[in-house]
Amino acid sequence: MDIAIDKDVCIGAGQCALTAPGVFTQDDDGFSEVLPGREDGGGAPLVREAARACPVGAITVSEA
Repeated sequence: MDIAIDKDVCIGAGQCALTAPGVFTQDDDGFSEVLPGREDGGGAPLVREAARACPVGAITVSEA
């Protein structure tokens, strides 16, 4: 699984971090980012749900 966040689209709503806190966090500016070492999702079952929860569709999840 490959996770990408489009920083130009992200508005920092934080829905991804609320849905899958073991994979997503927010940086110092409030924008979403993937936690270090979790770029592959770390087997978290809620990664796809976190992507769907993003109100602006900034998160892309694809198979590696």
